[in-house]
Amino acid sequence: MAKKSTRTSTVLDESGEPFEVSFLSKEQAAPTTTGVRSVWAEAVSGGLDPVKLASIMKAANEGNNQEFLTLAEEMEERDPHYSSVLGQRKRAVSGIEPIVTPASDGDSRNKEIAAEVEKLVASPEFAELVDDLLDGVAKGYSAAEIMWNTTVIPWMPEEYKFRDPRHFQFDKTDGKTLRIRDDNNDEGLERRKHCWVVHTPKLKSGLAVRGGLARVVAWCFMLKSFTLQDWAAFLEVFGMPLRVGTYEDTASAEEKRILLRAVRDLGSDAAAIIPKGMEINFIEAKGGTGNAVFGAMAEYLDKQISKAVVGQTMTVDEGSSRSQSETHDEVRGDIKKADARQLATTVNRDIIAPFVGFNWGWDITPPTVGFPVEDPEDIKALTEALEKVVPLGVRVAMSDVNKRIGFRVPDPDEEILKIAATPQSPPVTGEGNRAHAQNCPSCGETHLASAHADEDALISEAIGHWEADVGPVVTTIMAAAKSAKSYEGFLASLDEISPDMSAMAERMAPLLMKARGDGDLDA
Repeated sequence: MAKKSTRTSTVLDESGEPFEVSFLSKEQAAPTTTGVRSVWAEAVSGGLDPVKLASIMKAANEGNNQEFLTLAEEMEERDPHYSSVLGQRKRAVSGIEPIVTPASDGDSRNKEIAAEVEKLVASPEFAELVDDLLDGVAKGYSAAEIMWNTTVIPWMPEEYKFRDPRHFQFDKTDGKTLRIRDDNNDEGLERRKHCWVVHTPKLKSGLAVRGGLARVVAWCFMLKSFTLQDWAAFLEVFGMPLRVGTYEDTASAEEKRILLRAVRDLGSDAAAIIPKGMEINFIEAKGGTGNAVFGAMAEYLDKQISKAVVGQTMTVDEGSSRSQSETHDEVRGDIKKADARQLATTVNRDIIAPFVGFNWGWDITPPTVGFPVEDPEDIKALTEALEKVVPLGVRVAMSDVNKRIGFRVPDPDEEILKIAATPQSPPVTGEGNRAHAQNCPSCGETHLASAHADEDALISEAIGHWEADVGPVVTTIMAAAKSAKSYEGFLASLDEISPDMSAMAERMAPLLMKARGDGDLDA
């Protein structure tokens, strides 16, 4: 019987070696019902105390991190505050629209490849992958298996299968290489090349197994659990007033039992009956200050969790003013930028590079995918600065201003917003009012002689007869223009004309005298 040969691809990897095509679409680390890759695990957060937590941390440091990862998962489920701030940090990056930058703007082939990469990152599967990869922020690492579709051109990732972080272990030699747990191999299985995307956020220097936020938060989680338990016990004792029943010395044993049962029933049913002659007194406990003690402890621990996860507390804890919180984002800017940069490095290394290598060759420089984090711009401060520096002659590029404000530079033939024209008031006549609105003899448009004539009595009086004053001048100039045969001849004739301006002079003389008097009187 002939032995079935293993099919290899004619496409080589970056080292020039052929690989098996079937591996690209075959699962390597599928979960199992039992064994080291079982999806089920016993809870470890119940009864958590310093000794147990220290034991879990020590085991994780030695490579056995399964209980620690289970605890990290339970912390997100049992502590609402930790779940909230951790979700804020993840969404701060997962909500960013990825940007694809071609390797070269001038090369049409690079633009074509970049267009295919844009299709890849625009898929819903890629968005879900980003959410899964950011799980590594809490646990130290996150891994997903890539299911390639090799039946289409270009070859595309068809699915990204998130794998439980408990199904992996670190290489015992270097402590960094992530290997797949296997029942038949204590060292773990080596991950197939170009079939995995592994995100290992670098939150601190050192081993990835000790780099997740869960290690920092675990101690606060344990102390907060103690605080809430003590608070609940305190409320059971001091939450209700002490009930004391009194009876006469002649009361029988049966009457005493009835009174005791009545006192107890008041604690649960708030209703009871007692024989005549007996009394029940309510004594208020002097333990109200205990609430502040436990509440302050829980609030303090929540603030420490907020600082560890998002870098600040103003926007996640109560008590901050609106003006304070507006100066902060949900996640501190430097933390968000670092998370986005590290995520982009993972995506470009484990997805974009093999995608381009499989389809266009390993010698092609792939485009880059980025998650840009823009610093919030103070639009008011920017516009106020421009109002001051532009009139001084400082040259500012319009494209730079548009980019900082968030607007793009419009195309030449694109309709743009304009300042609405101010409606003109209907012309009025008479001295002391605005000047008449008349058609200009040169352009034919309507003009007002002054927009501020009503602000000064002398100005209003002067411009009230502007038509009669400038009429002789305009008439003489228009006559010279009509009789001229050329522009040069018209200019020469202007030196020879002498319009009659006596009427204007007679009217302006008293107005100038009045203005001089007002100036002397500082009126």
